Amino acid sequence: MSKDTTVRPLSSFYSTNLNPTVNSYDKLATRIAYTLGYPQVNIEAHQNQVYENISIAIEMFSKFAGYTEELLTFNSRLYEPGKGIRMDVLFTITEQMKSANIEAPDAPVELDTDLYYSGIAAADNTTDTNSEPLSSNSRGWDTLMSDYRKVIDVFAFEEGSSSGINTLFTLEQTLAQQTYFSYALGKYGFDLISWTTMKNWLDMRRKLLSQDYYYRFDDRNQKLFLTPEPGGGVRRTHFYGIVGAYVERPVHELVSEPWVYQYALALTKIIIGRIRGKYSGTNLFGGGAPNYSELLSEGNAEKDKLETALYEGVPGFGDGQPPLFFIG
Repeated sequence: MSKDTTVRPLSSFYSTNLNPTVNSYDKLATRIAYTLGYPQVNIEAHQNQVYENISIAIEMFSKFAGYTEELLTFNSRLYEPGKGIRMDVLFTITEQMKSANIEAPDAPVELDTDLYYSGIAAADNTTDTNSEPLSSNSRGWDTLMSDYRKVIDVFAFEEGSSSGINTLFTLEQTLAQQTYFSYALGKYGFDLISWTTMKNWLDMRRKLLSQDYYYRFDDRNQKLFLTPEPGGGVRRTHFYGIVGAYVERPVHELVSEPWVYQYALALTKIIIGRIRGKYSGTNLFGGGAPNYSELLSEGNAEKDKLETALYEGVPGFGDGQPPLFFIG
């Protein structure tokens, strides 16, 4: 393969935490190759091996990488009794979460991988207009995965007809109007004490008559279940609602994380060390022998250290929310 020895302009290296230059597998693989000594040193690893290492790192880190809070539109007509409703269905009917047109001319594209040396150092200054974009103008569609982003958990469900966003014609709104405009209604108006008592009675009524929905979410199957189920039993009316969900971050955001780079680098060192170990005892041109044990031990040590930081940290290397209370 051709060697990527072109000196790139300095502007291509400017990078920050929130505006990183590494936003694709290709660029991260190139950074790993440069760290290992490319182009002066031959890197005995195939590009698919490095891509697989990056995938392993992202799979491990995505559990600790935090999430985004999203509000999804719920339509009770789409709920299947006994089967629940898939979260990608809610993404589809939520305007800002729909998959966008991937042919948008202003969308960034994945860099091409046609200039590689020993399989992992990519050319950074070429683009492929036929590749998929890294991101879109929707928040729900991950174009690198060609799938909707996965929901981690559901934190709220509100029926729009009672306590959600549409409260204009509810009983609570009527009582509130009579409370604050009682001067215009004479003796028929409510005072604040009467309104508070009535509101408490309505809350108790909802609990006693099981008018509130109990929701449970299966993150593996990405299905939301409600009890009682909409459209079944005595509740056959249809309604709209809001579902609050924690959603995984897209891949193009995770690929720029330092932990992902460090872990993928450690795995690549282990692979190279194992490959060079097969040629132990072989004399190289000019004398000397392949040194694999040092690279192998270094990769294993870094791997163990990174896994310890990920699993035993609080809350790891991720951006999860802090505890809301303390016991002690």
